[in-house]
Amino acid sequence: MLVRDAMSTVVLTIGPDHTLRQAAALMSTRRVGAAVVLDPDGTGIGILTERDVLNSVGLGQDPDTERAHAHTTTDVVFATPSWTLEEAATAMTHGGFRHLIVLDRGEPAGVVSVRDIIRCWAPQRQRAQHVPA
Repeated sequence: MLVRDAMSTVVLTIGPDHTLRQAAALMSTRRVGAAVVLDPDGTGIGILTERDVLNSVGLGQDPDTERAHAHTTTDVVFATPSWTLEEAATAMTHGGFRHLIVLDRGEPAGVVSVRDIIRCWAPQRQRAQHVPA
């Protein structure tokens, strides 16, 4: 199975000047754990995750004044739609993250998460367990 089969194609994109509260509200409304941060004048494409927001709040920072750019991961590992789910899972494991931005021709085409991979793998594993010997 490939990343294109598992990824979410509805990508939440925000700008670097969104506050963390704005980003969190958008992620909550869309029920996603990450936002793609587009900064055409700066670092390019980055990712802001729920963990980034949580870490900031845990440090006592004000989500109404903290900006996404200060918490965005810009050293991003990108997947392609043609990666296998095994390749995506390996990249996540090695990098210690739960989301990958999927690029197609240099543009964000989707996001694949650990949850997406599990959702695809679980039925396959169930079918494999019920195959008569």
